[in-house]
Amino acid sequence: MTTVTSPIAGRAIGLAAVPDPVFSGAMVGPGTAIDPVREPSEAVAPVDGVIVSLHPHAFVVVDSEGHGVLTHLGIDTVQLNGEGFELLVNKGDTVARGQSIVRWNPAVVEEAGKSPVCPIVALEATADSLSDLQEDGDTKAGDVLFTWR
Repeated sequence: MTTVTSPIAGRAIGLAAVPDPVFSGAMVGPGTAIDPVREPSEAVAPVDGVIVSLHPHAFVVVDSEGHGVLTHLGIDTVQLNGEGFELLVNKGDTVARGQSIVRWNPAVVEEAGKSPVCPIVALEATADSLSDLQEDGDTKAGDVLFTWR
C-alpha cells in the first residue's frame, strides 16, 4: 500500500475540476488535483522513490512497489519551455517523500495565461485501487491525498 502526499500547498479540487480533458477524464489515471497557493514554492516528492521522468513542468516518482505518481505543475505549462521552473534533482535520483524536486511560481504560470492547477495522478492505476481521496479542502505539502492499494 502506498500513501501519496501532496507535493504542494493549496486547495484540493479533484481531477474532474482540472481544465484539461485528458486529466479531468482520468485518461492518464485516477488521482486528484491541487489549486496551488500563488507564491513561489517548491514542489516536493509525494512518495519515497526514484525520479523516472523529470521535466520543468512535471515529474514522476516510482516507489518500491512500482507505483508511479505523476505531479504535473499547471496545465499546458510545457509551452513555457521551462521558464519559471528550476529543477532541483536529476532523473534517476532516489528521493524521499517531502524532498524538493522543482522550484516554481504558480503566479507566474497564471500571468503567462496558463492554469496553475496541478494534477497528482496514480499512473496505471484503477479508480477503485485508490482510497481516502482528497478532492476538497485546504492542503499543505505533505498532507495525505490518497492511499493506493
